[in-house]
Amino acid sequence: MASSSKANLAEQDEGEEAEEIEHFNDFTLASSWERFISEIEATCRQWLADGPKRLLEKGAVHLDSSDNIYKVKSELKNAAKIYSMEYYFEISGKIAHWNCTLHDLQLCFGVKEFLVISPQSASGVVLDAPEATKLLSAVSIALANCSSLWPAFVPVHDPSRKAFIGIQNMGTIFMRRFEADRIGSQVPIKFMHLEGLYELFVSKFAYCMSDHSMHLFRVHLLMKLTYQTLPNDEDNYDDIQEADTESAKSETSPGCDNPNRKHWDDDCPWNEWYSAEDPVMGFDLVVTWSEKVVESSLEMAEMENASPHEAEKWILAPNLYPNLDSSKGDRIGFASQLHLLVNALEMSFEAPFIEDFVSVENPGSDNLESTMVIPPPTVLDRVLKDLFLEDPQLPDFAKDEHKSSRAIKGAPVESLFAQFCLHSLWFGNCNIRAISVLWIEFVREIRWHWEESQPLPKIPANGSIDLATCLINQKLQMLAICIGKKRELNEEFEDCIGTKDNASANMEEVNKVGDESSSFHAQSQAFDEKRDSLLTPEGFNGSKTVESKFSANAQDVHSADKSTLDSIRRGSAGPVGSMKLLKLCQSLHAPFTQSAPLMTEDMHEERLHAIETFGFSCNFSAQLERETLSSDMSAFKAANPGAVFEDFIRWYSPRDWENDESEAKGPSTDLTEGMNVDWPPQGRLSRRMSESGNFWRKIWDEAPILPASEQKPLLDPNREGEKILHYLETMQPHQLLEQMVCTAFRASADTLNQTNYGSLKEMDTKMDQLYLTMASTLRPLQVNLLSNTSDTIEDLQRLCVVFEHVEKLLILAASLHRRFRQVPQISEAIFSNYYNFYLPTMGIGLADVDTQKEFDMKLQLSQNERQVVSNMFTPPTANQSWRKVLSMGNHLNGHEPILREIIFSMHDNASDNHYASSSPRDYQQDTETYRMYTCGTSNDLRGLLSPLRMLAIECH
Repeated sequence: MASSSKANLAEQDEGEEAEEIEHFNDFTLASSWERFISEIEATCRQWLADGPKRLLEKGAVHLDSSDNIYKVKSELKNAAKIYSMEYYFEISGKIAHWNCTLHDLQLCFGVKEFLVISPQSASGVVLDAPEATKLLSAVSIALANCSSLWPAFVPVHDPSRKAFIGIQNMGTIFMRRFEADRIGSQVPIKFMHLEGLYELFVSKFAYCMSDHSMHLFRVHLLMKLTYQTLPNDEDNYDDIQEADTESAKSETSPGCDNPNRKHWDDDCPWNEWYSAEDPVMGFDLVVTWSEKVVESSLEMAEMENASPHEAEKWILAPNLYPNLDSSKGDRIGFASQLHLLVNALEMSFEAPFIEDFVSVENPGSDNLESTMVIPPPTVLDRVLKDLFLEDPQLPDFAKDEHKSSRAIKGAPVESLFAQFCLHSLWFGNCNIRAISVLWIEFVREIRWHWEESQPLPKIPANGSIDLATCLINQKLQMLAICIGKKRELNEEFEDCIGTKDNASANMEEVNKVGDESSSFHAQSQAFDEKRDSLLTPEGFNGSKTVESKFSANAQDVHSADKSTLDSIRRGSAGPVGSMKLLKLCQSLHAPFTQSAPLMTEDMHEERLHAIETFGFSCNFSAQLERETLSSDMSAFKAANPGAVFEDFIRWYSPRDWENDESEAKGPSTDLTEGMNVDWPPQGRLSRRMSESGNFWRKIWDEAPILPASEQKPLLDPNREGEKILHYLETMQPHQLLEQMVCTAFRASADTLNQTNYGSLKEMDTKMDQLYLTMASTLRPLQVNLLSNTSDTIEDLQRLCVVFEHVEKLLILAASLHRRFRQVPQISEAIFSNYYNFYLPTMGIGLADVDTQKEFDMKLQLSQNERQVVSNMFTPPTANQSWRKVLSMGNHLNGHEPILREIIFSMHDNASDNHYASSSPRDYQQDTETYRMYTCGTSNDLRGLLSPLRMLAIECH
C-alpha cells in the first residue's frame, strides 16, 4: 500500500509538472512591434527559400521599365497601419553602370536586389522621421535573423523629393547606410559645376572641412551627359538641313535640301495633298566617359571644360511622335481619306443616279448626314482648273511605277481620272454629296472640251487604249482619240474651204459642214495625195505597214514596163514578194488599209458575249468584222485591179489557201530576166471558205473598189464621242465609286512609292505586300461583283488599316533618311529596330494596339558617325537664344546637357583600418566605402549617398 501510494504521488507530481510546461507563456513575442518583425522575417524567409525562378512561377510582376526586373509584394500590418513590402530582383545579369533598364535605386546605389517597405497611404511615403527609422530598424533586424544581405529602403519626406533612407548588412562588421534627397529649386551655384559636387562628396568623409582643394583624395568618377536636339520648329529644321547640306553637296537627291523649305516634308510626294507631322521629334545623345581617378577639385574644373568628342561612348536615342503606333483619329493622310471614300461607296447604293445625292428634292436626302457639306464654288473652281490645266509636256505615266501597280485595275497616278480621284479624297472631306457635285462638274467640263474640239489634258495621245486600266480611264482615252480625229477633220475641211476662190462656192461648202460625206471626201483627197507619194521607192521604203507585214521587192517596183492596170492602181503599198494574181500575170500588191477601230473593255465584252450566244463560225466572225473586212477588201480591189476573191484570201488569210506542192516550192524564174514563171499559182480555198453561201465571198462581191483614202473612216469620232459622254453622264453612283476606290488606292500607293527612303529592305517588302494586298482586296470591284450587302466593304475597311500602317512606316523612313543620308546605316538601324517593335501591331486594328509600351532604342555610334550627329546640334539662333541659359559645362555646339549624371566613389582597404583584426580574410581587400550618385540640371538636383556607413544626390 505504501509503495502504491508513493507511486500515485509520483505520477501526480509528474502530471503537475507537465501541466505547468503546457501552460508556459513565451513573452519574447509579446509586443506588436516584435510580432511585426517576426512577420517580416517570415515573409523574407519564404522569398529566400523560393528563389527567383519559383517566385516567377508564383506570379512575380514584370516591370515595364526593364526587361529583366521583377517584383513580388506582401502586405504587413502593425497596430492600425498597413505596410506594403516589395522585393525587387533580377533573373540574371550583372549590374552595369548607366544601364537604361535599371531601376532607379539600382542605378543610384549600385545594388542588384532590394526591399522597399512603405505605408499604404495616398502619399506612399513615411512622413514621420522616428517612424521611418523604427520601420527601417525592424526590416534590418528581420534580414539579420534571415542572414540576408538584401538592402532595404523606406521612402520618406514629400513624394516629389523622391527621398529614401536605407540600410544593408554587409555580412561583416560593416553596415551600409543609404540616403537620397532632391533639391527641386534654387540649386546653389556651386552644385551646378563639377568642382562643387566633388567638394560635396569629399566633405562627407574628410577630416578637415576648411579647404578640400589642398588635400588629395583618390576619388573614382563616372560621368554621363545627355543632350537633346532642339524641337522641330521651322527655323531650326532649316538650320539643321543647311549644316548637313554643306558636307553633302556632291550627292544628288531629288527634291531634297530646298533652301526655301517651310515644312519638313515640302519636297515629299505626298505634300501636294497633305502635310504630315514629322514622326521624329528629335534625338537624345547620351555621352559617357570611362572611369577616371580624380585627386583634386582642379581636375574637376578641367574636366568640366572637356569636349564631348573626348568621351568614350556616344549613344543615340530617337524621340518619336507620341502614339506613333496607334491611331486616335487625329492623323490625316491617304489612309484616313480612303476610309471616307469607302464609306461613300457604301452609301452609293442608296440612289440610282448621281444627281440624287445633290438634289434637295431627293426623297432619301434626309438620310444624308448634315456633316456632308459641299465646298464653296471657289474651291470647286480651283479644283477644276488644276485638273484641266493644260500642260505642254505630257507626264510620264510609267515613271516610278511599282512593278505590281498594274495588277490593280485603276488609272495611272498622273492621268486625268486618277487626279480626279485624288482631289475627291480631299474635296468636302470625301463625302458622297461632294463627290457627286465634283463629278457632275467634271463631266460638264469634259463635254465642253468635246464640243470645242479641245484636247483633254493628262491623257496620252498615242492612239491606243490601255485595257489594263479602269473603264472610265479607257473611255477618256477613247474620247481623246475621237477629239483628235474630229480636229483633223475640221482642219482638213478648213483647208479645203481655203482653196476655193469663188465666194458663193465657199459659202456652199460651209453649209455642208454637217454633211458627213463632204468631210470624208475632203479627208480622202489629202489621204490620197499622201498615199500616191508612197508608190515611189522612197515612199515605199518609208512605209512601216509594209515593212512589218511584207518583204518589199524593189525590182517589181521599178519594173520598166507597166501595164494598163498599173496606171489605175490606187492605194498600193507595194508588191508582196513574188506573189502573182491568179487571173493576171501581175504582182500582188498590198494595199494601204485603215486601222482596226479601237474598242474599250465593255465593247470587247459585248463581242465576246455575242460569240458565246451565237457560237463561233466563219460567217458569224465575218458579220462581227463586216465593216473592217469590207474596208480591207475595197482597198485590196483598188490596189489590185482584176483581182479575184481567192487572191484576197491568199494575202489576207493565208491559212485558208491550200497550196499545191509545186506552189510551195516557190517560183524559180525571175520575171525581170524575161524567163518563164510558174504561173498561174496552183492551189485552192480551204473548206470553210469554199462552202456555199460563205459570208466572206458575199462581202467581197458587195465591196466597192475604193482605196483606204477614199473610204469612210471605220471610227466615227462623232458617234463614239457622244456614246462616251452618255456613259459618263448616266453612270450609276456605285459604278463610279467602285472605279474611284480602285484608282484612289492605286494612285495613293503610287504617290507614296515615289518617296525616297534609301535602301530600307523592310520598307521595300511592306510596299510589295501592300500592292499585292490591294490587288486581291480590290478584285471584286474590278469585276462588278460588289453589292450593298457584300462583305467587300469590311475588307476595304481593313485594307485602309493596312494602308495606314504602311503609310506611317514610310513617312518615318523618309524622315530618318533625310537626316542620315551621309550615314545611312544609322537610319537603317533605327528603322529596323522600330519595324520589329511595330510589326506585331500591323495585323490587327489600330484601336486594339497596346500603346503602354513605348519604343526605346539606344544606338552606339562609331567615330565616323559622330560628326554627322554633332551637326544636328546646330548653334542656337537669335530666335532660340532665349531658350538657353548656359550654366553648366561640357557644351556641344553651344548646347549644354539637359541631364548630367555622375557617380563618385571612394575605395579603401579594410586591412588598413582598426577593424582589420576582427574582419574575415575574404574582406581584407579594396572595398567601396563611399558612393554618391548625382543627377540633374541647372534647375534641379538630386543626390544619393551610400557610405559604408555609406550617400546619394540628384540635381534637376
